[in-house]
Order: sequence, then C-alpha cells, then structure tokens
Amino acid sequence: MPARPSPDLAIGPAFAAAPEALLCVDLDSARIRDANPAACALLGFARAALQARTVFDLHPGQTPAVIVFTQAVLEKGSYWTRALTAQHADGHPLALEYAGALLPHAGARLLLLSLSDLEARHRRDLDAEAERFMREGLAEWQRVDRFFEDIERENRLILRAVGEGIYGVNAEGKTTFVNPAAEQILGWTAEEMIGRDMHTMVHHHHPDGAHYPHEACPIYAAFRDGAVHHVENEVFWHRSGKPVWVEYTSTPLRDRGVLIGAVVVFRDVTQKREATEQLHAALAEVDHLRERLELENAYLQEEIRAEGSHRGIIGRSEAIQKLLRQVDLVAPTDATVLITGESGTGKELIARAIHDASERGERPLIRVNCAAIPRELFESEFFGHVRGAFTGALRDRIGRFELADRGTLFLDEVGEIPLELQSKLLRVLQEGQFERIGEERTRSVDVRIIAATNRDLKAAVRAGRFREDLFYRLDVMPIESVPLRERREDIPLLAVHFLEGARRKPAGAALQLSEGDVRRLMAYPWPGNVRELQNVIERGIILARNGRLHIDLPDTAAPLAPAPALRSAELETESDRRARTRASILAALEASGGKVSGAGGAAERLGLRPTTLASRMKALGIEARAGRRGQAVEVG
Repeated sequence: MPARPSPDLAIGPAFAAAPEALLCVDLDSARIRDANPAACALLGFARAALQARTVFDLHPGQTPAVIVFTQAVLEKGSYWTRALTAQHADGHPLALEYAGALLPHAGARLLLLSLSDLEARHRRDLDAEAERFMREGLAEWQRVDRFFEDIERENRLILRAVGEGIYGVNAEGKTTFVNPAAEQILGWTAEEMIGRDMHTMVHHHHPDGAHYPHEACPIYAAFRDGAVHHVENEVFWHRSGKPVWVEYTSTPLRDRGVLIGAVVVFRDVTQKREATEQLHAALAEVDHLRERLELENAYLQEEIRAEGSHRGIIGRSEAIQKLLRQVDLVAPTDATVLITGESGTGKELIARAIHDASERGERPLIRVNCAAIPRELFESEFFGHVRGAFTGALRDRIGRFELADRGTLFLDEVGEIPLELQSKLLRVLQEGQFERIGEERTRSVDVRIIAATNRDLKAAVRAGRFREDLFYRLDVMPIESVPLRERREDIPLLAVHFLEGARRKPAGAALQLSEGDVRRLMAYPWPGNVRELQNVIERGIILARNGRLHIDLPDTAAPLAPAPALRSAELETESDRRARTRASILAALEASGGKVSGAGGAAERLGLRPTTLASRMKALGIEARAGRRGQAVEVG
C-alpha cells in the first residue's frame, strides 16, 4: 500500500468550502484522501478519522456494490447511484445519493465523491414548493377559490335543474341541503328543513299509519352501515299531512373514509302508483267479468241440459190456467216468489217462466240446488270466497248471489238451507249486501229471489228448523205447483209433447201413442209427477219395436176416464207382444253386459223391479250370464 499522501494533495480551498459533502478517494488503495467539512458533518466523523478509513469501511457489507460503482465511474468518467448506504459514526444508516467523477492527478487515480442526503433534499423540495406557493401568493389562492366557487355554482345549478328531489343529511340525521324539487314535492322550504331532523319531518309513519322508528329508516342506515339503500313503495309525508308515494336511494357520504352522512335522491311516484292500481283494478275487473261470463255460460249450459224439452208450461187444465195467471201477475214485479209442490211437478219450469216474463229476462236465471250443497260449502256457494280463505281456496270465487246480480236467483229445495246460514240469507234479502268468505269488503247486489220447496215450511218453522222471519220474507207471493194426478186431463198433451221432443227417437216410422197407452197413462197415480211421465215416455221409446211405443208401468187400476182421441194403433197379438218384450229384454241385457240388477243393470234400464224382470225372463225362456258389453248373451 503506498504511503499516506500529505495534506498538500487535497484539492484546494474550493473543496473545503463546498456546501455539499465531498470525499476524495484513492482508487488504488480505496483510502479516503480527504473530506470537506460538509462530509464530516454528514457522516459524523472528524476529518482525520475519515482519512484513516477506506471507502469500504464507510459501507460495511457493500464491497461488491462499491466496486461496481467505481468501475462504472472508471468506464464512463462519471456516474451516480442511490444503491449505497453509508454508515454514520453512531451506527445508523444514511440514505444518500452518490455522484462520482475522476480527478486528474499526477501519479495517482483519484475519485471525487459527492454525497447528497436524500431526506434533506426532500425537505428542501418541500420548502421550495412552499416558497413557490408563497411567492405566487394571493393570486394563486384567489384562482383556487374561484375554481371551487365555480364548482359550487355548477352543483347548485344541477341540483336546481333535476326533476328528482334531493336532500342531504349529516350523521345525526339533520338536513344539510335541499333542492327545489324536494321543496315542491314535500311542501317544506329549504330554510324550514335545513338543520332539522329529516325523519321526524317527512318519514315518521308507514303508509298504514304505523309509527316508523328512526332505527328502521333505510336513509339513516346508509350512514351507519355504509351501504346504498334503494327503497320502493314507501311514503314521505307532505307538509299538509298527505302521503306522497316515493321511490328513493340513500347513498352514504364519506370524508377521508369516515361516514359523515347520506344524500337521498327520491321521485314522486304517486301518479304512477295510481295508474298501476287502476290498471290492476281494470285487469281484476276483466278477470271478474271473464269468470262471471264463464260461470254464466256454464250455468246456462247446465240449465239447457236440465231443461231438456221443457220449453214451456204444457196443459189446458184449470190448475195450469190458474198458475199461468199467477205468473203473469207476479213476473213484472220484483216480489219474492215461493213455489211449493211435490217433486217432479215442474217448479223450476214455473220459476223460469216468471224470470223470462220479467224485466230481468235478459240476465241469467241462476239455479242453486240447496239439497245438493255440502253443509260446509253453503256459505262459499252463496257468497263466494277469496283466495286463501280456507284450505283449498286456491283462487277467488264468485258466489251465486253475485253471479245473479241484476238477474234472478232460483233457490231450489230452499228448506234444506242450514239454520245457521239462514240469517245471512235473510240479510241479503233485506239489504242486498253480503261479504265473501275471507274478505271484509261489503258487496251489494240486485237480485230477485224465487224459491221452491217440496217441504211444509210452516211445519219446519214450528219445529224450529226454519226461521220464521225468513219464511215470511220468501212467502211474499206463494204459488202452488199441483201434482199431475190432480190435472189428469193434461197427461195426453204432456205425453205427446215428450214423445215429439225426445232426443233419442229411433230411425224409421214416427212413434205413436195408442188409445190403450193413453188410458194406462191416465190411470196411473204418478207419484213422480211430470218427471216420471217424461221418463216413462223416453223408456217407451227405447223399448219400442216395429214403430210401436212400449209403455211400461206398474199394474194400475182400471182407467179413470176415456182417453182423448189419438192416432189409432194396429192390433197386436199375444205372440207379437211376447216377441217385442223378449227383444226389449235381450237389448237391455246386451247393453248392461248381462247384468240384471243393480246400478246400470237391465232392470234399471227397463224401469222394472229386478224380481219382475227375473219373472219375465223365466217366462220367456231367457237365461243371461254376466259378460262384457258387446259380448253375446246366452239365451235359453
């Protein structure tokens, strides 16, 4: 190692007076040849201490980095780096920027190192920036102030221009700003709202009037949980106390990550909601009318099927003439009619004649068979129900009263109505009002009532099975439907009417009633009345052979009166009669699959008692065995 150089090798007074830290390093020995006072102050060593050290001593553990840096200086003539960290005299590291350059010197290779304290440089940069702002002074601050004033003015213009209501609240729920649209929607001025609790002023109750607590308010929740809350179908309350239906979004506001409040953007949707409700109401009305038309059509089809050939009241007897006069008297009125009489006498036909002759004839006649309705379904059948009113109520249902509005409701077998429902029926008759099951809404109807029964309602009233007030409400205009045995002179007309109107006439010659047939019909007591007569004629058509009607009746007494003149019939021998009877029985057995008695059996099809049929089969030598329909029947 060469001898330590003398101080005269130092680089003149400029080196010593330089404000930046400078070191002079011998590249051959790596020793520090000299250090100026700024370097001594930066590194914390005295000049002599530095001159006693190598550049590697100042950078312990960084020898490769120092060598790379010096090599770069040698190759390029000058170089800088921030990759080296010098060690202060007290041991703490120094973040420095190094700049190196070769110094020409006779007999030695010297490196001039400039050390810059990066932290000091950063402080100087901040001071320089502050000095620049200070130098620019008031003009810059005025420019910034004008900038923010322009932003604020633009924001105010935007807030005034938008159609949605906008207001802000702080973290305490106090209103901080309100735009004109919010003032107009809510009826409060900005001066009245700012600084006051928003929820207490406009959001204090639910639409149903229930109290709306602060802690449940989604607007306040925004500055508590930091989430955006979008709400539909709520109300803000106008200053006048009127609810305003709104949709709103509450967005949290943050300042340096801290929640400081929320901004609320809302829209008045009252008209939209009203339009939607009107649309829903219109659609519901359409559904209601559609359902009503469907039900009316179903009822009308049912009535058409039930009526069959009953297109009018047939007869010339005094009893029928009296009945028709009563129909003419009561039809133009809205009086309640109570039709009494035995089963099968045509009570429904009388009700339809009254309805058709009334001003309600264009509306449907709705029939309710009170005897066929299960007790637990009476109220639903009469008044209807809403969806979910009871198990199985999957949709709204229109009751018969509502279906018969502006028409006529025919209560057949009215004596079968349960006692507990009679009071509700009485209310409809008196007030024209009712409620569907499961609904509080009261509905009004305009319905004319025609009731019918085969029971003695006065006796039922005395026995406590029928309300007396309901009986007198129904018995405004009583009409009796007389039994067929009390108007025998009408039997031939009715028989011919049923014969001509039967739907299942066999092909071929027209069937005729013989005088003997008429005598037998008039002699029979007809416990089933007109309905039984119709069934007998239809059965006679089925059993007819060779154009001859077969009237099958239980044995009766001798004819009560001679039959009116009808078309004469051909004489029939005993052999012919037996052949016709045999053919009828065989046809019935084939149709029933060989079954004699029971439902669908040959006896039922022929209208005979099973024992009677068995006797006739034995007499005719017919032996049947059960089999599927269409198979041959074994005949003896």
